[in-house]
Amino acid sequence: MRHQKKTIKLGRTAEHRKALLANQVCSLIEHQRIKTTLAKAKAVRPLAERMVTLGKNGSIHARRTALAALRQKNAVKKLFDDIAPRSAERNGGYTRIVKLGQRKSDSASMAFIEWVDMAEVVEKKAKRKETQPKPRETEAEREEPRVEESPTEEEKTAETPTPAEEPKPKKRRWFGRTSGEKK
Repeated sequence: MRHQKKTIKLGRTAEHRKALLANQVCSLIEHQRIKTTLAKAKAVRPLAERMVTLGKNGSIHARRTALAALRQKNAVKKLFDDIAPRSAERNGGYTRIVKLGQRKSDSASMAFIEWVDMAEVVEKKAKRKETQPKPRETEAEREEPRVEESPTEEEKTAETPTPAEEPKPKKRRWFGRTSGEKK
């Protein structure tokens, strides 16, 4: 019986599993959402949430612990600068897993794992795009319809290539050959 054995093994050795989960968390930090199998998403969730908790602490010891676990300085920096401050008022539950269905090739259950507060980031980016002023057309441009000039005869002949000979269909020698015929 597997009582009190929480580690999801994922069919890998300990070193391989540790590297896989660290890479998944770094990708989650960098891209805000990753698509993976459901089993991997469930294994990534506790590690990702632990990293956010360390990020909220913000001490040097927490930074060193996160760096030792993830081994990527840019991911740790983004975690401490962007993700942890966004989650400051939450007491846990920083990630969500959205089930997607089966993968076609091997029928594995797929899922998105993403930050719960990711919607706020997307809304802020959309608002920034909306606030940019659009270039306005002048009244003269609106009233006058644009008329394209028709090309002259010389330009027409230069643009249209002369019809080349149609390629002849290849003879397939192996078709319809009887056993008595030679090549």
